[in-house]
Amino acid sequence: MRKYLLIGVSAFVLGAGSMAYVSQQALASAQPRTNTYKMLELFGDVLDTVERQYVTEVDDKKLIEAAIDGMLTSLDPHSNYLNPESFDDMRDQTRGEYGGLGIEVTSEDGVVKVISPMDGTPAFKAGIKAGDYITAVNGGSVLGLSVSDAVKQMRGKPGEAVTLTIAREKTDPFDVKLVREVIKTKSATGKLIGDYGYLRVSAFNEKTTDEAEAVITDLRAKNPKIKGWILDLRNNPGGLLDQAVGISDLFLEGGEIVSQRGRDPRDVERYNARPGDATGGAPIVVLTNSGTASAAEIVAGALQDRKRAEVVGLTSFGKGSVQTVIPLRGGMDGALKLTTARYYTPSGKSIQKTGIIPDLEVAQTREDAQAIANRAFQFSEASFRNALNAEEGKARIGAHEPAEAPPEGFDAKTGDFQLSRAEDVLKYGSVAATPKLPKPQARLAEVIGPKAPKVEPPQVKK
Repeated sequence: MRKYLLIGVSAFVLGAGSMAYVSQQALASAQPRTNTYKMLELFGDVLDTVERQYVTEVDDKKLIEAAIDGMLTSLDPHSNYLNPESFDDMRDQTRGEYGGLGIEVTSEDGVVKVISPMDGTPAFKAGIKAGDYITAVNGGSVLGLSVSDAVKQMRGKPGEAVTLTIAREKTDPFDVKLVREVIKTKSATGKLIGDYGYLRVSAFNEKTTDEAEAVITDLRAKNPKIKGWILDLRNNPGGLLDQAVGISDLFLEGGEIVSQRGRDPRDVERYNARPGDATGGAPIVVLTNSGTASAAEIVAGALQDRKRAEVVGLTSFGKGSVQTVIPLRGGMDGALKLTTARYYTPSGKSIQKTGIIPDLEVAQTREDAQAIANRAFQFSEASFRNALNAEEGKARIGAHEPAEAPPEGFDAKTGDFQLSRAEDVLKYGSVAATPKLPKPQARLAEVIGPKAPKVEPPQVKK
């Protein structure tokens, strides 16, 4: 109410001069509005022509839904229309239980692309990887389908088999047969690794903060003298903003966690931590990779900026935008998932396209190190053609030799090299104090197309 009162007072004080100005504004705005009406009339003409002349009968409802979805997906990769069925599916997913395969996907130029498989799900067990393309479901092509339509084909009755056709870089397309399960995503799990606590957060649904707090309490009861914590956010595709704030709050005594800013520069909303650190102030290392996205990046960025944790692994996905789900007629007509703001880390930095840069860059395998050198590994927000722009003057790090990779003889099938380096950072007290390993000597490939800016890979926190 206060905002409206201030506007009213301003208009009264400006008087007649402002009335003339408003009149000019009204005339100026009439032309764009006229153009909008003309384009809506054009849409009606096209719909009418398709209805009368298309080679087969069409479903008006499907056509209009597709048009709405196309309008939204043209804005950015994360805005889209959810029909009533898709809206219900989304609510099931955020509640942490639904029937399906356990894959977080997006659309890139009409192709369904995997952001990451979820821990312990059929997709995870089948070896589906971030960056894989899904080209067909049960032999039927999904090329050109919206994400919601493609997901609809993958979800269904638990116990039924589904065959996905996967296209992966440097391999021929292959089929993967999976069986749908009731996906009860336990988004936070943990264990003791020697004197350290390990907390794995695989997604951010309505139960995540409660589950994580229970894991921390349980591990501290088993070992009250835990010397440090590893927070594993690798291949975490994100989820609910309030849960990202809740997880960050578990490790902070106060201060800002994240801010989000809308179209109006004055429209800033800040989220702050409350007093109380669930770990008792023990050191923390956060693990990230290119599948660490959105809400997971909020947590990594907050703990890194607030000097509460150091980050080990690979640069994160780089999704720095906030989507608001806006029900239409209470959800009866579905909902819009619309990008309404960007989020910023406590230092005021946007990670849109650029991602969270680790304090110690560590490739998981020698093959990953080579992939980073030839850019094949760089599936990220920056790879989307219509992604929101990064901050002015900022760009994602291009092809480079990663700082570290497993030495010769390291068994990547039984060992977790990134995790072992996180343990080393806890053991030595900081990234700066941790002895560095020789660079993996990955061969830099020729970059095709516009060259990425030359940026030295990070090794220690600045």
